[in-house]
Amino acid sequence: MSRAGARVGVGTRFRYDGETVEVVEMAATTAGNEVVLKDGRGRLLRLSLKELLFSDRAAVSPDGPGPSADDEEEIASVVLGQLDSSARAKVLERAEHVREVLTGYRSGAPELARDGEPRPDYRPERPWEARYTAKADELGVSPRAVKQWVADFRRRGEAGLAPKKATEKPHSGVDDRWVETALEVMVEHTGESKPSRTMVIERTRARVVARFGPDVVPQPSRATAFRLLEELERRHPLFRLSTKRNRDIAGRPEGAYGKLRPTRPGEYLLMDSTRLDVFAFDPITLKWVQAELSVGMDWYTRCITGIRITPVSTKAVDVSAVLFQSFRPRRAGRDWPRHAAWPEHGIPRAVLVDVDAAEGPGLASPPVVPETLVVDHGKVYVSEHLTSVCRRMGISIQPARLRTGRDKGPVERFFRTLREDLLQVLPGYKGPDIHSRGESPEDDAFFFLDELETIIREWTATVYQRRSHTSLVDPGLPGLRMSPAAMFEHGMARAGYIEVPRDPDLAFEFLKTEWRTIQHYGVEIGRRRYNGPALNAYRTTKSPYEGPVKNGWPFQVDSDDITRIYFRDPADRSWHPLLWEHAPSASMPLSEDALVFARKLAAAKYRYPDDRLAVADLLERWNLGLGTTLAERRMALRLSREQAAIELPQTEEETVVSLPSVRKALGQNAEPDEPAEEVLVEVPEVGDDDEVDLEDLGDDDFYADALEDV
Repeated sequence: MSRAGARVGVGTRFRYDGETVEVVEMAATTAGNEVVLKDGRGRLLRLSLKELLFSDRAAVSPDGPGPSADDEEEIASVVLGQLDSSARAKVLERAEHVREVLTGYRSGAPELARDGEPRPDYRPERPWEARYTAKADELGVSPRAVKQWVADFRRRGEAGLAPKKATEKPHSGVDDRWVETALEVMVEHTGESKPSRTMVIERTRARVVARFGPDVVPQPSRATAFRLLEELERRHPLFRLSTKRNRDIAGRPEGAYGKLRPTRPGEYLLMDSTRLDVFAFDPITLKWVQAELSVGMDWYTRCITGIRITPVSTKAVDVSAVLFQSFRPRRAGRDWPRHAAWPEHGIPRAVLVDVDAAEGPGLASPPVVPETLVVDHGKVYVSEHLTSVCRRMGISIQPARLRTGRDKGPVERFFRTLREDLLQVLPGYKGPDIHSRGESPEDDAFFFLDELETIIREWTATVYQRRSHTSLVDPGLPGLRMSPAAMFEHGMARAGYIEVPRDPDLAFEFLKTEWRTIQHYGVEIGRRRYNGPALNAYRTTKSPYEGPVKNGWPFQVDSDDITRIYFRDPADRSWHPLLWEHAPSASMPLSEDALVFARKLAAAKYRYPDDRLAVADLLERWNLGLGTTLAERRMALRLSREQAAIELPQTEEETVVSLPSVRKALGQNAEPDEPAEEVLVEVPEVGDDDEVDLEDLGDDDFYADALEDV
C-alpha cells in the first residue's frame, strides 16, 4: 500500500537548492532539532529541521511509490462531486461488496456487523480466490472484474470505484489547422455585423485550401463543422449574443483582472454620463427631449456626490457643476426622511451628534473633496474647462481606457440599478433599446427635467445610499454587507478625517470664463450688456491680463443663468455680480438656451424684436403668476421652474438688489403681490396629485395652446 508520508532520518535524501543531499546526523539542541547534510562532493551543511521541512528551497526525495500532487488522476472530492445521486448510490453499494470480500463485513468492521455476517462464503479464513468467485457469482460479473474493484478500492477507496470517464479530446476528428482557421475567421468578424454560420464555414474552407493547398487538410462534414462552431462559440462568442455584447467580451483583458482599491472616502471620484431611458419635457421649448444624466460617485463608499440632468447632451459646465456638488452638496428636501439627510458638516451623526441637522433639512449627499477623478475620453471630460478647474483645485485626472466601461464599473452599475429600480416604473419609460420600447411611451404622463432630477436625487438619498451593496465589503468582516452611508462612516473611522472646501467662493471658478473689454456702458457678452458698480474703477484702465482679447478682462459666465455674470476685482480679489440690463424683466434665472428660444418667438411675432420684448414674451408664455386658481398657479409655477446648475454663494450686491427700494428703482414691484383672498373661498386640500389639479381646471384645458408657437 502506498503511503503519503516519508521517513526523515539518517539516510533520507533531499533536494536542496537543486542539489541532492543526504542526512548524516540529527541532533536536538536548545534552539530546536537540527540535521547535518552531506552533498555529493562530501561537503557538510548544518540546518534546522524546520527549514528543511517547510522551506521552498528543500524537497524530500521519497524512496518508494506514493501519491504526489502532480498525479494525473483527479482528487477524490472532484471525482465524487461529478456523480449524481443514483451513481453515488451504486458506488457506495459496490464499496460494501468490496469490503465484504476483504473483511467479511459490508461495513468493514466486526463492531458494525449486520445480521448473519460474516456469511460462509466470505469468512476471513477462506482463500481469496474463493471469495472473489463467490462475489462474482452473486453479482453476475467475472472474477476479474471483482479483482479490479478490490485493487481500485485499496488504492483510492470509494473514489476508485467511480465510473471511469474517458478524457475527450476537443475537436476530435477535425484537423487542428482547420480549427485554427475557423477561429481566425470568427475573430475577424468581431467588429463587423453578425455573420451566418454557413458563411463562416465557407470562408474557412476556402482559406484552408488557399493556405495549405487542395486535399491537404481534410474538410469536415457540414454537421461536424456546425458542431465545431458551437464549441468555438465558447472561446470567441459570435453567433448567440448581440454584436455589442460580443465586442465587449472580445475586449476583455487577458489574465487576472486588476482594479484600483481605494482606502478612504474621496480618494477616487468616478464621473460619467448616460442617456436616460425615460422621456422628459423641456419647460423652455415645451418639447419632448432626451434627458442625459451626469453623476459623480465616490469609489470607496459608492455614495453619489453629484447629480445633473441636462436636455439632449452634457456640456463642460454641467460636468463642473457635478464636480462642485462634491464640494457644496445640495440641500435636502423638506419632506425627506431624517435618515436620508446628511448633517451640514458632512460628518455622520453616528460620529458627531448634530442638533441643527435634526431641525433643518441637512444635505442631500456627503461633502467629499476628491483627490483623483476617473473619467472617460468624452469631450466634456477632457475639456480645457474641467482640466483647468481640477488643476486649480489640486485634483488629478485619470482617464479610463478607451471603450472600456469596466474601468468605471461601479458607476455603470449605478446606471443599471437606476434604470431597473426607478426609471422603468416612471411614466414615459422607453426601455434601454428600440427593441424594448413600448408602442407610444411619449403618450404617457411626463415629468419636466427639474422634476426628474428631483425624483432621482431623492431616490438616491433615501433608497440607494441606504441599501446594502454586495460590493461594499470590509476585508476584516467579509460576511458583512454595508450601505454607501455606512461605508462612509466606516471610511471616516478608518481614515480619521475628511477633506472639506476651504473657501465657498471657489464656486465661481467652476464657471466658464469669457474675455471681454470694459466699455463705458459695461460689458457685452452674446449681445447682452452687463453693468455694475464694481466696474467703475476699471472703465478707463488698461487690463493687466494678456488674454485672447486685447485689453480684455475675464468674466465668469453661468450658461444656466445669464441674468448676471461675475467679475473678480483685481484690487481685493473679491467677486462681484454684474446684472444684465434686461434682468429686471426676468423674475427667475434665465438660461442662454431660453433666451435664444425667446428671440425666435419674438422674431416670428414682431417685426423689430429686442431682448426685453423677447424676455417679456417668454415670461408671458410661461404664464408666471397669472393663474387664478390654486391648481392653475401650481401648474404655472411647475412650468416655469428652472434650476441653476451651480449654487453660487450670495454676494453683497445681490443682497442689496433684494431690498424693496432697489427693486422699485429697477422697475420691479416694491412690495410683493397681495395674496389672493383665499380666506373667503374654501380651497380643498389636494396635496400634490396632478390628477386633482387637472380636475380643478374645469373644461378649459390649460395646455390647449402650449405648443401653438413651437
